Amino acid sequence: MSWSAQQYVAFEQERTRPARDLLAAIPPVQARDVIDLGCGPGNSTELLVDRFPGATVRGLDSSGDMIEAARKRLPGVTFATADIGRWNEGGPFDLIFANAVLQWLPDHATLLPSLVEKLAPGGSLAIQMPDNLHQPSHRLMGDIAANGPWASQLAGAADTRTEVADASTYYSILKPHCTRVDVWRTTYHHPLADGASGVVEWFKGSGLRPFLEPLDEAQREEYLRQYLAAIEQAYPALVDGSVLLPFPRLFIVATR
Repeated sequence: MSWSAQQYVAFEQERTRPARDLLAAIPPVQARDVIDLGCGPGNSTELLVDRFPGATVRGLDSSGDMIEAARKRLPGVTFATADIGRWNEGGPFDLIFANAVLQWLPDHATLLPSLVEKLAPGGSLAIQMPDNLHQPSHRLMGDIAANGPWASQLAGAADTRTEVADASTYYSILKPHCTRVDVWRTTYHHPLADGASGVVEWFKGSGLRPFLEPLDEAQREEYLRQYLAAIEQAYPALVDGSVLLPFPRLFIVATR
């Protein structure tokens, strides 16, 4: 799946807010080695550089387009293109920051303890994952995929993301490996001035990608036309024409 940095940063303020909230919950630490997994265009990495001015901060992302944007944004930081699912550096790291990336990887019961093992004593694994697969925005993606002429092409599109488990599951996975585990869920309500069109543009930069990429241009236009019509029904416009988009997210800070 290809990522577009330009599409992603169209809602940069809204997308960066959860990263700020996650960073604020990390216990104080004299960080020396910090890594930003799934760094995207560098918006979250910039927060880490500001928070830990004495640390070596690096960013990894699977998208070359995102890494190019991150390097332009933060020329003094080392960024690399890498498959996060195969990342095998041993560390130790004082902070592993994973904002809106681990939902694309499977088997969290194995993955999360393996990341904790890369931490230095007192270091933290900080995770934020969108928890919106059951929201109308995402249910409609699957419904339109399954009921259109592209059904066979999109048969596996909904499986590209891992369903986020509940807080107690993640606590149980991490607590045997950590001195402290903090888990919480927040629902943001993002006002989108362009109404239903804004909702579509938002998800073109994230959740819609697995559904659009297998289609040709004409199919994409028709898929998006149907999706927009469905979104207009699911998210009625407010008096001023905007839409308030509910967006639940799960946060974890696990300290070794």
